[in-house]
Amino acid sequence: MIAVPGGTFRMGSDRHYAEEAPAHRVTVDRFWMDRTPVTNRQFKNFVKATGHVTFAEVAPDPKDYPGTPSHMLYAGSLVFSQPSGPVDRRDFRHWWSLMMGANWRRPYGPRSNINALDNHPVVHVSFADAIAYARWAGKNLPTEAEWEFAARGGLDGAEYAWGDGLTPGGCHMANTWQGEFPHQNLGEDGFERTSPVTAFPPNGYGLQDMIGNVWEWTTDWYSSKHQVDPKKACCIPQNPRGGCEDDSYDPDLPDIKIPRKVIKGGSHLCAPNYCRRYRPAARHAEPVDTSTSHLGFRCVWRPGSNR
Repeated sequence: MIAVPGGTFRMGSDRHYAEEAPAHRVTVDRFWMDRTPVTNRQFKNFVKATGHVTFAEVAPDPKDYPGTPSHMLYAGSLVFSQPSGPVDRRDFRHWWSLMMGANWRRPYGPRSNINALDNHPVVHVSFADAIAYARWAGKNLPTEAEWEFAARGGLDGAEYAWGDGLTPGGCHMANTWQGEFPHQNLGEDGFERTSPVTAFPPNGYGLQDMIGNVWEWTTDWYSSKHQVDPKKACCIPQNPRGGCEDDSYDPDLPDIKIPRKVIKGGSHLCAPNYCRRYRPAARHAEPVDTSTSHLGFRCVWRPGSNR
């Protein structure tokens, strides 16, 4: 793990997606963070030690998904499949499918495996799976504020975790998407899917893969916007814990009350023409019951606390 010094910084952004605004000051205490996302090797050791069965390996309970046809309630996870040509980017079903048999051991479906991916981030983990691992390891998941502070690596206000240019000097600093998403993947950064967690340079705190490769879970409930700055400097929020569970539900699915957490960092599927969320300020909502082929996590440890 890497020691992150803590401090006050400007969280969020007023220049990009609406959910990142408003930018506001917050303070976080010192903490320790995993240098990289949890890898397949590390998660494999956890499963061997505990017998843990992930969410993607269990068929959903029909009571949790009223109105869903029974033939769609099977053990599986969301997998990205690259279409052969341009599609309507307003409909993610053109590239995402709930694949039967996809899970952390078989990230691209029943015929795939992780035999050569020990040093890649584990994927197809739900929020509950990430929490189970963290507790087994004597750690926790980061808050959104902790995660963003750590991702910035001491560069308060910078666009990216390494500065203000996406590819300084023509060098790719993270595993993201080059080309027209979702049908054209140029792979200019050397990878079409996930990459080893040490493939790209660390940020100013020595943390790797804070941007790109896979999204990462945080403990905070999702809210559609940040809180505004307090009127007095003495009232800057310290160690904020995000919104409330009831406000995190997806308003587009009023009959399904599945709460959502904040995920951070973007992934190898983030592209300039579709999802410019390969930045510390970027955030996205993820239902706690969902696992995907581009979502993982890392842990934190807080001195003097078991939070």
